[in-house]
Amino acid sequence: MSTLKDKQADSKNVWLLVTIASLGYFVDIYDLIIFSIVRIQSFTDIGVPVTEMRVKGEFVLNMQMGGLLLGGVIWGIIGDKFGRLKVLFGSILLYSLANIANGFVHDVMQYGIIRFIAGIGLAGELGAGITLVSESMHKSKRGYGTMLVASVGVLGAILAYFVSEEFNWRTAYFVGGGMGLLLLLLRVGSFESGLFKEQDKKNVPKGDFRMLFTDKARLKRYLNCLCIGLPIWFVVGVLVTQAPEIGKALGASQTLSAGKGVMFTYIGISIGDVLAGIFAQILKSRKKVVFICQLLIIASSLWYLLSTGITANKFLILAFIMGLGVGYWATFVTISAEQFGTNLRATVATTAPNFVRGALIPSTMLYGLLVDFFGIVPAAITMVLLLSGIAIYSLMQLEESFDKDLNYLEE
Repeated sequence: MSTLKDKQADSKNVWLLVTIASLGYFVDIYDLIIFSIVRIQSFTDIGVPVTEMRVKGEFVLNMQMGGLLLGGVIWGIIGDKFGRLKVLFGSILLYSLANIANGFVHDVMQYGIIRFIAGIGLAGELGAGITLVSESMHKSKRGYGTMLVASVGVLGAILAYFVSEEFNWRTAYFVGGGMGLLLLLLRVGSFESGLFKEQDKKNVPKGDFRMLFTDKARLKRYLNCLCIGLPIWFVVGVLVTQAPEIGKALGASQTLSAGKGVMFTYIGISIGDVLAGIFAQILKSRKKVVFICQLLIIASSLWYLLSTGITANKFLILAFIMGLGVGYWATFVTISAEQFGTNLRATVATTAPNFVRGALIPSTMLYGLLVDFFGIVPAAITMVLLLSGIAIYSLMQLEESFDKDLNYLEE
């Protein structure tokens, strides 16, 4: 009887952990995109001239991206050396305080510095949460846990949109910071991964980022993990975010709304994450699910980019469908975590999503060059086919990890 009670308690603890990780990623996504939503309003309020908003906006976004890239490495190493829980507590405290501070800025330099600090904090949430959930659940069920983390999390983008519509930009930052601090209190009592506790007793290198580059096969595995995520942020960051310019090139009768497009895309991503998790359980394969998603990305993107005279309603429908296609975000991070041993798992799971976000910079640079030579629509089509092609090739190079035992180490 006591054994049954122990199992019930363990199950309750695991699902409590999934809930806490899900809510953490919810706050993380809210804070991650809030600047993009309130950029114009906040810049206007602090006196940035209209002619300088694009350049200043790129500066602040690049500062945040720099923080994400640096934070991905820092939190990954901390997660493997000192524990996944340390990351969940430290990252949310840092980005919550940074977002509250963001509500008090009065110039662009302050804005950029605080977004850099926020970026460092935001980098740790998803990777640590996915790692902890993956290691704490049975191998046949962990896909459901990571699916819930991501699907609940991306709904934070929708809340960010509505908060920014109802309140001023400073309040929007205060809301994000306040939610984070409340969640920090809920995390008291969370438990550490059993696999981490086991490996922590062993005399092996832990969280050594250099290990990813000292072994050719390991480096190839890591690069393939990164490449399967490449199309995700190009769809969100270019095809949807630059909808006004793309719509103009397609001869749209009215200006397409990037803000609404992003909201519909994130609704699609949230539902896509659920569907990807369910199909992975049905097919007993994460690779097959990611392959299907690549086909959907190609089909929906081409539909969008070949829609001459596209209407606002049609754009929102296609934004939703493209969101379904890139809704393998949790599956991508889970695959990355499952490809590596316990002593490097948090490092990989934390750096991979942030490096993929950072890869949007070279992707947009190449896109810009193609636009100069061929125009917006041909350039966008070329980039979608190229990035999805790379993702499919890299996917083929990785082993199936659906029911892989994660109790092993990288030597």
